Amino acid sequence: MQSESYETQSLSRIAAEVMEVEVIRPATSGPSGTVSIQGQLRMEADAAYAHLAPQFHTLGYTPMLRQERNGVALLALPGIVTTASQSRLWPALLLFALTVVSTVFVGGWIEGDEGVVHYSLGLGLAYSVALLSILLAHEMGHFLVARRLGVGVSYPFFIPMPLLFLGTMGAFIAMKEPPPDRRALLSIGIAGPLAGLIVAVPVLFLGLHLSEVHPLVFEPNTFLEGNSLLYSAMKIAVFGRFLPSGGEDVLLHPVALAGWAGLLVTGLNLLPAGQLDGGHILFALFGPQVARIVTWIIAAGLLVMGFIWQGWFVWAILITLLGQRRAPLLNEVTPLDRRMQLLAILGLIVFVLVFVPRPIILIGG
Repeated sequence: MQSESYETQSLSRIAAEVMEVEVIRPATSGPSGTVSIQGQLRMEADAAYAHLAPQFHTLGYTPMLRQERNGVALLALPGIVTTASQSRLWPALLLFALTVVSTVFVGGWIEGDEGVVHYSLGLGLAYSVALLSILLAHEMGHFLVARRLGVGVSYPFFIPMPLLFLGTMGAFIAMKEPPPDRRALLSIGIAGPLAGLIVAVPVLFLGLHLSEVHPLVFEPNTFLEGNSLLYSAMKIAVFGRFLPSGGEDVLLHPVALAGWAGLLVTGLNLLPAGQLDGGHILFALFGPQVARIVTWIIAAGLLVMGFIWQGWFVWAILITLLGQRRAPLLNEVTPLDRRMQLLAILGLIVFVLVFVPRPIILIGG
């Protein structure tokens, strides 16, 4: 107890060099032994953090600056946050290989004359290359920017799922340490969707040029892919009119399906809620209070939209259960500068362009 009291006093004395200390108490969140020091900063948050970090590290603590309604909370976490050990590459490569097999299998099934379904390895390979190029670009966007900023992340892990019509449930990377500030969180969060979109757009254009317009067929278990603003505009650019219309729609080539799926994945990741890429963008732009409120609004909105497409029920539940945690930042107080604000707004605009309100439409039953 003597040692703990001495350390708390030392932490408070260091904190008093950059802030008006008002309350010192055990933190209600974080690891056991975390100390919360609340008050008002006397200098810019980034300068305060740069002053605090080396002195806290000397005592064996990591400082975290959190924005609160009535000021700033300086959390002293026991231990020093450092980059975790390097991830093992072989599990990521194995999952990627399995996802290649899964998407090649799913992407090659086509309906021929008289409704006979057969398999084309060439189409399966084309679909797999197109879709995995988009997903890999997305994840490598996160990975490379995080590494450039010195934030430890895992390798991208792909999720094979041959029972789904896309052949995969996407991919993810895991952060191994908190980003230093909102600017880093925004940079890492937005890099994935933008990188994926840069690949998805030409893939979709190519796929649409390989596709043909056919009469709509109202047969049992027939589905239409949903439209986003960007997808609709691209179909108009390629075919000269909005589709579906006039009893016709585009019969998607597997490469076009991969491009459409790339836009869908981008839109889902950019939902401005919780720990999704869009949630990180929102947090970086507006801070924790606004991000928390918007997350609840998005969850409620998706619950209502579940009556249009049942998949939104699942997303509403996931966001409600898992989306309320704050993004762990070493310094969440320093706001974005003008250039980074514009980048965040670009991310929100992209979300509006690629979001699909009703991804799958059943037209035969």
